[in-house]
Amino acid sequence: MLRFSPIRAADLRAYTQLATDATLAVTNLLENMHHNVSRLPGVFGEATEEPARGITGFVYRSIRGVTRTVGSGVDNILRVVAPQTLPEDVSLQREILISVLNGVVGDYLVSTNNPLQIAMQLRRDGIPLQLEREALSATIPAATGKILVLAHGLCMSDLQWRRRGHDHGQQLADELGYTPVYLHYNSGLHISTNGHEFSQNLEALIAAWPVAVEQLVIVGYSMGGLVARSACEDARRTGKSWIQHLRDLVFVGTPHDGSPLERSGNRLDTILGSSPYTVALSRLGKLRSAGITDLRHASLDDAEWQDHDRFRDQVRRNEALPLPRDVRCYAIAGSLGKKPGALSERLAGDGLVPLYSALGLHRNPKRNLKLPESRRKVIYKTNHLDLLGSQEAYAHISAWLGALEKPGRIARESEAHLPAKIDQ
Repeated sequence: MLRFSPIRAADLRAYTQLATDATLAVTNLLENMHHNVSRLPGVFGEATEEPARGITGFVYRSIRGVTRTVGSGVDNILRVVAPQTLPEDVSLQREILISVLNGVVGDYLVSTNNPLQIAMQLRRDGIPLQLEREALSATIPAATGKILVLAHGLCMSDLQWRRRGHDHGQQLADELGYTPVYLHYNSGLHISTNGHEFSQNLEALIAAWPVAVEQLVIVGYSMGGLVARSACEDARRTGKSWIQHLRDLVFVGTPHDGSPLERSGNRLDTILGSSPYTVALSRLGKLRSAGITDLRHASLDDAEWQDHDRFRDQVRRNEALPLPRDVRCYAIAGSLGKKPGALSERLAGDGLVPLYSALGLHRNPKRNLKLPESRRKVIYKTNHLDLLGSQEAYAHISAWLGALEKPGRIARESEAHLPAKIDQ
C-alpha cells in the first residue's frame, strides 16, 4: 500500500491546490490574450475580458474542466492520507519556501484557505509560544524583564535572523540580558493587517510575561519595521497598554518611503494594460500580494488601501505617519558604496532600499521622520540581506540599547541637521 509521510502528504495537498489554481489562472490569461488578438483591434484599441468563442472557447473550457477534475481527484486522495492541518516542521528549507510563497501570494493563500498560509505567531527557535503565563514560564524559564521582539522582512521567516552564524537577537541576549522573541507572519497580507495583529500579540505577550516587564524593545528588519510602526499606531488608536512598555524601536533597512522596485513594477503594469495585445500580461503582475503593493508608498494604514484599487489609485500620505511618542527610534541603512557620497550610494542604496528611505529622510519636511543624526547610521559595503549578519550594524544596535539611561521615560531628541539635498 502506498504511504505518505504526514508532512509530505499535507504539503503535497496544499501545493496541489495552489498548482490547480495557477493552471486555471494561466488558462484564463491565455484565453483572454488569444481572444483579444483574434479580434484584430488597434494597438490602443479597447480590450475585452470576454471568453473565446467557437472551437477555441471549447478547447479552453475543456482545459479548465480537466484541470478541476484532476485537482479535485488528487485532493480527495490526499485528504484521506494526510491530516487536515500541517504538523509542526521547522526545517529551514521548508520555512524559506513557504515564507517566499506567503510573501508573493500570501493574501491569495488566505482567501483560498490554502494550508500553506502562515498564521501570525510569536516564536523561539521556530516553535510557537503559548501566550499564557504558565506556558511562557515553562518555555522560557530564564526570562528577564527586558523583552526583545524581532520582526522579519518580506518573503522571510523568523528563522532567517541568523546569517553567517550571527543573530542580532541572540547576541543582544548574551551581551545585554534581553530575552528575544521572534515574530513570524504572512508578509503577503496588507502591512496594516499585520500591524493590527502584531499589536494584539504584543498585548497578550506583555500580559502573560512570567516576570515583571522592565522594558520592551522592537527590532524591525525591512518590511518588519513598517509592520512595527503600524502596530504602534494601532496601539495609540485603540489604547493598548503594551505601548507603555516600549522603550526603543530599531529599524534595520526599513523602506520608510516605500520601494522604487514596486513603483516601477506598477508603472509596467499600467503600460501593459494600455493595449489589448498585452493587457493579459498585465494580469501576471497583478498576482503579487497586497504586502508587496503596500511597499509602493509604504502604506501603514487601512485607509490607504480600503475601498481603493491597490494597482491603480493607491492613496499616498502627504505627511509621514508619526513615530510613537516617548520612544527612542533608530535607523540603520545599508549602502553598496564604499564611502559617503558614492554614486552607488545615491542610486542603489543597499540594492533594494534607497539610503534616505532607510534613514527616514525626505526632501518634504512633512514626510521626514526627523530622526536625530545620533540615531541614524549607514553601514557601507553592505547589501540589504547582509545587514542581518553585519557586526558593524550590531555594534550600533548594542551601543544604542546598552547606553546608560535615566529613570523614567526619555524625551525625544531635537531634530538634527539634515542634508541640504536629498537624492531619491
